[in-house]
Amino acid sequence: MTSALFSPITLRGLEIENCIVVGPMDQYSASDGSASDWHLMHLGKFAVSGAGLIITESAAVEERGRITHGCLGLYSDENEAALDRVVRFCREHGTAKLGVQLAHSGRKGSTLLPWEGRAAPLTADQGAWQTFGCAGQPRADGWPVPEPLDLTGLKRVRDAHAAAVTRAARIGFDLVELVMAHGYLLHEFLSPLSNLRNDAYGGDIVGRMRFPLEVFDAMRAVWPADKPMGVRVSATDWIEGGWSVEDTVLLARELKARGCDYMAVSSGGLSLEQKIPVGEGHQVDFSSQVKREAGMPTMTMGMIQDPHHAERIVAGDAADFVALARTMLSDPHWPWYAAATLGMEISYPRQYLRGYLSRWHRAKRAGE
Repeated sequence: MTSALFSPITLRGLEIENCIVVGPMDQYSASDGSASDWHLMHLGKFAVSGAGLIITESAAVEERGRITHGCLGLYSDENEAALDRVVRFCREHGTAKLGVQLAHSGRKGSTLLPWEGRAAPLTADQGAWQTFGCAGQPRADGWPVPEPLDLTGLKRVRDAHAAAVTRAARIGFDLVELVMAHGYLLHEFLSPLSNLRNDAYGGDIVGRMRFPLEVFDAMRAVWPADKPMGVRVSATDWIEGGWSVEDTVLLARELKARGCDYMAVSSGGLSLEQKIPVGEGHQVDFSSQVKREAGMPTMTMGMIQDPHHAERIVAGDAADFVALARTMLSDPHWPWYAAATLGMEISYPRQYLRGYLSRWHRAKRAGE
């Protein structure tokens, strides 16, 4: 029996054991941007899950590019050392390849932790900081006004992304993913709803793509040529007149020409006014369109839980990877379940032999 989901896949010089990805999940548990024991546990358990690839939560490229005080960063020596410890732990015990996601929060930064107040900005007494944005428009009514990035600010942010990539290379990550999604800084530049600039970095889609592409170029230039780099995008703002899947295809073509190896196709996040029809696999069609029209390998995500569905996605060429987040939180060994359901074998730690070859596992393999 064969399975597309459990077939190996190669990006540049990196071979990934299967097409299951543990997607980035912000944990809001860092200290001054440095990974903690929570990250050791959180990522460590996924390293032994059987997934082919793990991508860390977003690591901010500068201190004021975090979302919250608890967000991960990769802008200091202390951040680098702490994340290096986590990566070494995962490699010692697990088999998954390891990627890091890099981002700048833009106007969505300086917020409360999610369990303190969902989508609410910090006050001065709570340690708020000045946010930065594409233009000077706040995220929503009641949110602080971001400082528009001038040419000096654009260079600072661009250089910060490149510096974070250099740190990621020293740590030994296998892959880097750049965030141009979910309303964060680079998505602000892309969307006509948030990019109201009247200089070379605004206006038509060519101008709106200019800075995100410059950031990608700066990162690719310092990342090893044999290692893959991808980009996470929001395929649509889910708002009339906003960024669209057709725009995403154009961006994918530009990125492919610059050495981008895959596009992780998500959606939304720019505005609180969005209306997203959430359901299992609600973003798969976006991934399929980008893959088909741009010739770019893609990663899809969005409430995917059924192994047969994940198999159909990859086998049907709608995506090259299936990324799971909530599903992995609910079942950290979901790849075992998927392998048993599809009649395949998968990596597992020898210490877990009795679990992997349990009666439940054999029953699943037999289709009982």
